[in-house]
Amino acid sequence: MAPPTDAIEDSEYASQSPAAALAAQAAAFGQAVALRAAGAREILKLSLPIMLSQVLVTLVALVDIAMVGRLGAHAVAAVGYATQFFFMTQSALFAVGFACVALMAQSIGAGRPREARRALAASLWVGVGTAILVGAVVLIAPRAVLRLLNAEPAVIELTVPYLRLLLGSTLLLAVSLVLENGLRADRDTVSPMRVAAAAAALKVVLNAFLIFGLFGAPRLELVGAGVATLISQAFGMALFVAIIRRRPSESPLALTAADVAEAPRLVGKVVRIAAPGVAERIVLNLALLSYFAILANYGTVAVAAYTVGVRALSFSWIPGTGFAAAVATLVGHALGAGDEEEAVRIGRRAAMLALLVAIVLGIVGGSARDVIARLLTNDAATIAALGPFLLCLAIAQPMLQLHFTLAGVHRGAGDTWTPLLAATVGNWGFRVPIAAVCAYVLETDLVWLWAALIVDHLARATWLLITFRRGRWRRRVIG
Repeated sequence: MAPPTDAIEDSEYASQSPAAALAAQAAAFGQAVALRAAGAREILKLSLPIMLSQVLVTLVALVDIAMVGRLGAHAVAAVGYATQFFFMTQSALFAVGFACVALMAQSIGAGRPREARRALAASLWVGVGTAILVGAVVLIAPRAVLRLLNAEPAVIELTVPYLRLLLGSTLLLAVSLVLENGLRADRDTVSPMRVAAAAAALKVVLNAFLIFGLFGAPRLELVGAGVATLISQAFGMALFVAIIRRRPSESPLALTAADVAEAPRLVGKVVRIAAPGVAERIVLNLALLSYFAILANYGTVAVAAYTVGVRALSFSWIPGTGFAAAVATLVGHALGAGDEEEAVRIGRRAAMLALLVAIVLGIVGGSARDVIARLLTNDAATIAALGPFLLCLAIAQPMLQLHFTLAGVHRGAGDTWTPLLAATVGNWGFRVPIAAVCAYVLETDLVWLWAALIVDHLARATWLLITFRRGRWRRRVIG
């Protein structure tokens, strides 16, 4: 007589039936593999559109500077000065976006759409307020600020009108970034990608018309680039608002006047989560400036190699930032639903995917470094210095992709302090001191300064891996 079905799970019976035991183990293994594959697909489904959006943004930035470059060195310098202030505002807005995702994702995971809408509204308050504050500080006396940065008088006159347009566009960018992160918190990364594509196309077309005065349009030169940015940002914001307005009333994105009115009580939470993110950007920017200053001791070629190499570095960040954004959403949902183990599994899957991508990037980047160097510049001396930089960047890929991804895990839990500490340790504990000792004490070859970035990324990855395994981030659920 056949044994009862549930006897297969009994250890005594299983020990007496090897075939049944093997079948049960195979079934369990198959189920585990299927669950891992499904989890990996979910991460990729969310992260790939984010990566494509970032590729578009990076390409538009390159096209933008290429078009402005035809106006001469003063115009390029003016863009450089104005962009520093734009990036400063953008960094603060990214931190607000992290807070928005953490608050909204956990509320959605807990089945509280109304609380998610209030978090979205509070993030809008903080984002717009941040853009106004930074813009006001800079635009009260823009010429004085630019003189402090040693800008030449001719460059200052070009920069001021462009700077006003650029900082004015950050008010629109603030709304767009918050709504974009709200959509991501609700597991929609395709809509932001489509908006990015539409806004990027409009920006490039308007640049061509307004910078150079094509087809009868006014030739506004650098001001035209600023107007193009302002219009494309307005267009992008309008698209985001239209997407949000089409959501059903029960959606966590369907903002109402009541949500906006009740949002101020959550402003403190948004600021508390965003503040370490802003501090992290400050720490990174100051460290990069210090590293740049140390490089200057090796001459113009070293500075040029690093400046060109950073373009390749910015592209290599894209997978890690895509995984980080996706995993922040999924971890937030899991923790909001009270499933800590699922949050851990999501983090592990994302880390494995990031490492697989890093291996491919490292192999391709390392083996093709000379080809990449020649694509980025035609100066022989710069190419010679750039090759070792790209090799170090290739070696650093696993650590770089890992720390980006694990930082996303922590941010999804509302823990923005740990990524701040990791950035501080990596940059100020290793990269800058190693570079300073190599340059000023040991007087080593330039390649040792490039190697310092490997140690920086290794330290950050190690710090975040340790804190991930300790698991304290799982208990940082936002109340």
